[in-house]
Amino acid sequence: MKTKTAGIILAAGRGSRMKSDTQKQYLLLRGKPILYYSLKTFEESFLDEIILVTGAAEIEYCRREIVERYGFCKVSHIVAGGRERYHSVSCGLRALRDCDYVFIHDGARPFVTGEILERAYTAVRRERACVVGMPAKDTIKLADELGYAKDTPRRDLVWTIQTPQVFACDLVRDAYAAFLRQEEELVQAGVAVTDDAMVVERFSDTRVRLVEGSYRNIKITTPEDLTVAEGFLRE
Repeated sequence: MKTKTAGIILAAGRGSRMKSDTQKQYLLLRGKPILYYSLKTFEESFLDEIILVTGAAEIEYCRREIVERYGFCKVSHIVAGGRERYHSVSCGLRALRDCDYVFIHDGARPFVTGEILERAYTAVRRERACVVGMPAKDTIKLADELGYAKDTPRRDLVWTIQTPQVFACDLVRDAYAAFLRQEEELVQAGVAVTDDAMVVERFSDTRVRLVEGSYRNIKITTPEDLTVAEGFLRE
């Protein structure tokens, strides 16, 4: 039986740090929405299916102005996301059927490449869980609650984490289900879930492999990031 792979592309964030009335994933980059670029890479890859998660009010806009306009045939569902990122991931997972491996990606990371997807796919088939990232270039300081340096981890062991984050589908579904059952008490305890690997690490016994991405695989969050992205595309 053929292994089925799917991508979940998240485009439901509000992007408050961009200081724009337009959500960051719909801002134009060289004449096309930022979201277009990651969708294009996933469309042209080995992946079988794409689930696009966006805000409820933007579903028809995404269907008409992005998916249909640019001919993204692999987008099988456009679904509404939730209040937090992890709610949106859960919505995307519920839309999947008969999937073996799922690639969860931020729509605001336009410079993901086919090579990155291939490296992650090789790793996830062996390990069942992997995340894309790069070794940190700078020295990292851990701060205490008062803003003083508390510790300096070894730089050769520190990675900055990107997306896609890739998992065996049953593994990440079970981990998210377990997390959502305890969501309220974890939030009250101050546990902040900022990526999918945290959920898998906490609610399974599967170790998450780090896979090399690219220093260009940036997330566009601020106006300065948009300037850097324009420079990448000019090259």
